[in-house]
Amino acid sequence: MTNTAGHDLPYQNMAKITIDNREIECRDGVPVLQAALEAGWDVPHYCYHPGLSVVASCRLCLMEMQLPHPKTGEMGWAPKLFPSCQTPVKDGMVVRFDSPPVEQNQKACMEYFLLNHPLDCPVCDQAGECYLQDYSYKFGEATSRMHDQKQVNPKKDIGPKTLLYSDRCVMCSRCVRFADEVAGTGELCIVNRGGRAEIDVFPGIPLDNPMQGNVVDICPVGALLDKEFLFDQRVWFLKSGDSICAGCSTGCAIRVDQNDDKVHRLKPRFNPGVNDWWMCDEGRFGWKYIHDPKRVTHPKLRRGAETETPAWESVDEIVTYRFEQQAAKHGGEKLAVLLSPMMACEEAWLLAKFFRAVAPEATIATGFVPTVEEDQFFPVGSDAENAKFVIRREKCPNRRGIELVVEHFGGNTCDFETFVTRAGEGTFEAVWAVGGYPDAWVPKPLATAMAKIELLVVQDIFENELTAEAELLLPACAWVERDGSFVNHAGLIQPFERAIGVPEGAKRDGQYLFAAAGFEGLYSGERVRELMAEEMDAFREIAEAPKKPAHQH
Repeated sequence: MTNTAGHDLPYQNMAKITIDNREIECRDGVPVLQAALEAGWDVPHYCYHPGLSVVASCRLCLMEMQLPHPKTGEMGWAPKLFPSCQTPVKDGMVVRFDSPPVEQNQKACMEYFLLNHPLDCPVCDQAGECYLQDYSYKFGEATSRMHDQKQVNPKKDIGPKTLLYSDRCVMCSRCVRFADEVAGTGELCIVNRGGRAEIDVFPGIPLDNPMQGNVVDICPVGALLDKEFLFDQRVWFLKSGDSICAGCSTGCAIRVDQNDDKVHRLKPRFNPGVNDWWMCDEGRFGWKYIHDPKRVTHPKLRRGAETETPAWESVDEIVTYRFEQQAAKHGGEKLAVLLSPMMACEEAWLLAKFFRAVAPEATIATGFVPTVEEDQFFPVGSDAENAKFVIRREKCPNRRGIELVVEHFGGNTCDFETFVTRAGEGTFEAVWAVGGYPDAWVPKPLATAMAKIELLVVQDIFENELTAEAELLLPACAWVERDGSFVNHAGLIQPFERAIGVPEGAKRDGQYLFAAAGFEGLYSGERVRELMAEEMDAFREIAEAPKKPAHQH
């Protein structure tokens, strides 16, 4: 069973309106444009965005609407067109987009937008996902009446991560409104007037806030460009996977765009009540470590002074034998597993299940939770109650999920600080420690304690103080190589899919943990969640981000 992430959308009050002779139900109070998009109409628009204020400046979405005659009261088509983005739906209203006046307005607007627009689609990063291209084809004219030389505006370096190609801009002002209303930093403005108007930054104030990457996402043309993605990849070569950002505990729904198992960019997905339409730069640009050549890619088994690379087929037998041997030698209470909040819930459940099967008295502990000083609220200056977006101080995606798993298994459990204390006191003789963090994470007391452990299995993405002491080192996946679910700060269980394969020589965590836990066949997050739901009520309802209308951008 699934529900919409964040909160239930307010569909209780449904208005009935007629668009192009077809009656539809829509949410009361939304603009007609939004209702039309959600019902499947492809209404051209540039300036409108559901997360920003309405300015009705591009005039592409104008519609005809029936109004009562001022003298007779008889309903008829009004003599002028109305902006559908600025007109709220009202029960019984009748509008149309498929009329000659509307089509003529669309053609006139498109001609205006293309007067000075450069014909540089072959070298534009937006080519293939540009609404100016699409609208020109669907709603514009095949020829231009423009004979004068095009007005050329300069390319501008407006911040450390963003370029502005002013001659491509259609002056929708989305970027300006985002900087004012969502980021709250207000670096962008419109300078000059009329046909000379341009987007620019205020003098001496570059576009450099933690949310600035969103202006590239919401730009409907190729005016605002990401420096890191510039000329990197043609969008029609990219393949996308739905994922959840692992940068903090907000749990933003994202799209991973990759080609040939190499990630090229991350984009936010609409996820109401969680990240809405946005994501922060920390998550957007924080994925580079997954292609770091220093990653652990092969299992390593130490036998005395020698190190060998065991076959993956034997890993589950090795860990089962070694931990059973330790349980028989020292007692089950001397075994412990450290579950990282970088793991998926399904992987943590499998590993905990393995330990409870080997030694019911084993300790199951929550792993290290990286944090910074405080949450960041946006718009800047807002508080937790009024914020439109929050970058959370907890820099891991799944602390709540790991705690759910630990609580479910019960028995001997503890948090990370207690685990480090008990390990330092010599409580454990055999430990399986899971890392997977992009940055250094091993505190000195833990490294000192683990050096005395008789059997240490470490599952991590990079080598560190623990991997140097490990008898068995297992490579860990990055989140884009995983398939499973994370539980965000608010307790929403959000599934995500694998976007790329693991590095050569490695194996997905879920697969070898699936085998170690005694299951046969191929691991899949959905399959394991079904098994978890039989034991854990929380996993019977999963929060998935809704699919936005195909024509909304």
